Amino acid sequence: MSGFIAAGVLTGAGTAVADDGTTRGEGGAAATVEGLKTYGEAVIRDAAGDQQVSAGLFEMSVEGGGMLQTYCVDIHTPTQTDAEYHETDWSGTSLGANKDAGRIHWILRNSYPQVNNLAALADRAGVRGELTEQDAAAGTQVAIWRYSDNVDVDAVDPQAEQLADYLEKSARNQAEPQASLALDPPAVSGRPGELLGPVTVRTDARSVTMSPQADTATSGVRILDADGLPAISAVDGTEVFFEIPEDAPEGTVQVTAQASTTVPVGRAFAAESRSQTQILAGSSTSTVSATASATWAEQGAIPAMTARKNCAEGGVDVITTNQDDEPFTFEVAEREYTVEPGETRTVTVPVAEDRTYDFTVQGADGFEKRFTGMLDCRTKAAETGVDVHTLSGPTPAPVVGGSTTDVNLADTGAPSIAPWIVGTAITLVVLGGTALVITRQREARRGN
Repeated sequence: MSGFIAAGVLTGAGTAVADDGTTRGEGGAAATVEGLKTYGEAVIRDAAGDQQVSAGLFEMSVEGGGMLQTYCVDIHTPTQTDAEYHETDWSGTSLGANKDAGRIHWILRNSYPQVNNLAALADRAGVRGELTEQDAAAGTQVAIWRYSDNVDVDAVDPQAEQLADYLEKSARNQAEPQASLALDPPAVSGRPGELLGPVTVRTDARSVTMSPQADTATSGVRILDADGLPAISAVDGTEVFFEIPEDAPEGTVQVTAQASTTVPVGRAFAAESRSQTQILAGSSTSTVSATASATWAEQGAIPAMTARKNCAEGGVDVITTNQDDEPFTFEVAEREYTVEPGETRTVTVPVAEDRTYDFTVQGADGFEKRFTGMLDCRTKAAETGVDVHTLSGPTPAPVVGGSTTDVNLADTGAPSIAPWIVGTAITLVVLGGTALVITRQREARRGN
């Protein structure tokens, strides 16, 4: 029996999901990129030459209502127009393996837009001259890139560069912020007639609305609080339980928690496609949500199983809690594991970087659970063999045509190819020389 099943390329899968359509329950805000709104210019300096890019604040619209301001990490990866993002822990992004992620968090809390008194910020940073919003955004982004991508990058405007230098030198490690809303654990299991849980609400929102899925009432399942009352609303620390009737046939139900709150500064946002990871710089009151599920069966294995990306280990963690009174054995990635009664075990399934994954966990009594997604854990600058092209002239413009996917690139980080197409013959000669240098560098690496 093979527990790892390879599959074709999947698109739009940003987090691990089970075959019943439930996500891993991390929770938080879901948002769509609207574009780069407040920005200046920066220059990436590399052995292949200097590359000019735009640097600054993105705006994102939140599903259900709200707006976010974000900076990006992974400078060599483009941001796709209208890309969909979800709030996530640092461990699910390149920040999870970055020892300087806490310094980035400090920069976010001590610069624009969290500090919107630009005169005071300029005075604190020793900036000579007027510091505009564009300068503040560019300088902050440049300082973040120095820690997120470990690149040699400077702001073009002197005031922005002075701010970037101050932020880089002053940054201190600051702990990762908690999710805006989460249900912990995101999955529980047991036998009919039992009270399954607890599932604990974690949030900084004042109040959370609890909504069982539509067919919960007809199945006789009730969602209760610790006092045995229907769990209609909750606050941080509220414990929620699933009451399963004794005669209920085996099944699974979900409950969704939803709230309006500001998302904590420093939370990461990962795309459901290949698009730059974003990190939160500011939030309006926004809609956030999280789900939790309960599974039950009269007999056989009833483990509660979820998955999450683990960038530090380069794979996907499969987390299994065994609520049965007998050991539960399962197979994944051609290896067998056993979880003792009452125990929780985490198994990391290795996954290649920048690759979609699709695997099924198989266990006793016909147990199967499928997880899919894409692992995007490293910045391009951290990967070997990345070519940085030399550009000159105006800021790279979005791609207007020539793409089979019609995906436009935002004016930040990775450049568009449009200036190459419209370049003069002299520019083509320069690019040809650059390509020759890159080819020789590759050949030299192969020789090593």
